Amino acid sequence: MFAVKTQLADERRRHQRVKVALLGRYMLSTRREYPCQSVDMSPGGLSLIAPVAAQPGERVIVYLDHIGRVEGSMVRLIPNGFAMTVRATPRKREKLAAQLTWLANRHLLGLPEDRRHERLIPRNPRSTLTTEDGVVHECRLIDVSLSGAAIMIGLQPPIGSPVMVGRTAGRIVRHLENGVAVEFARTQSLEALTEQFG
Repeated sequence: MFAVKTQLADERRRHQRVKVALLGRYMLSTRREYPCQSVDMSPGGLSLIAPVAAQPGERVIVYLDHIGRVEGSMVRLIPNGFAMTVRATPRKREKLAAQLTWLANRHLLGLPEDRRHERLIPRNPRSTLTTEDGVVHECRLIDVSLSGAAIMIGLQPPIGSPVMVGRTAGRIVRHLENGVAVEFARTQSLEALTEQFG
């Protein structure tokens, strides 16, 4: 019994829950979909405000804004909803942890995705991303702002790694479905953005 309790405590410590209110939808084993909102989440579990509760042990598939598809099983009822496990590969858990860190810190860091600065669609989207090892990669700019850029590219350097977008220094803050989000090292002026990215 002691071993089981220790294991549960270790599990809780390893997956710290982050309070995130994300809108989404979920599907129960009946294949019916309902709207939901997350209360908190970790790479190992998720609490949802939900109109229809799942049954204990029932498989649940959830789609959340900024996170995407999450799958798991219902473990307990909470007020106005339920809590569930998150079933994922170690790689997916790592990605989830990075997404949750970004969501928890975006208001502190002023990241490009928080809409603090208006995004611009560059007239010439072709650019380069130089990674930490000095290799220059061709990329396409999805959009840019004074504080960062969303970039379409076929690689995903680690979160936090330094990069250059064209001639502008920054770091990777998020992995996108087909690229990365970069936070610039310094807030750019509109003139500098226009000059470099058109």
